[in-house]
Amino acid sequence: MKKNVMVCVTQQKTCDRLIQYGREFLGNEDGELSIIHVAHYQFKFLGNTKEGEALDYLYEKALEYGASLTVVRSNHILDTLIDQVKKEHVDYVVIGESRESDEESTIPALLSRRLEGRAKLLIIPA
Repeated sequence: MKKNVMVCVTQQKTCDRLIQYGREFLGNEDGELSIIHVAHYQFKFLGNTKEGEALDYLYEKALEYGASLTVVRSNHILDTLIDQVKKEHVDYVVIGESRESDEESTIPALLSRRLEGRAKLLIIPA
């Protein structure tokens, strides 16, 4: 059975552990590993050296782990992630645990509700 895994990342280099988890979770099973980063329009994008370096890093990690990399500009992060789940027929979504104090309004909590059984959410502790 095919198992498609999508890893949601930020531009932080610490996201390597999420990508590595996604790769290990997929293992040798038939399926695709994809990495997605959704950049909000209010943030500069490739406008400074650090962002460019972060995207280079993500690209290198995608190559290293045999994954596809998708970078999308959107003010609607959750909608974009759900659209990608549908488009790529994703079975599992890997995301890092939020450090925000209000657990109910974090991206992982909101995404979990929005997935509506389309895919299983794997929240990786910080």
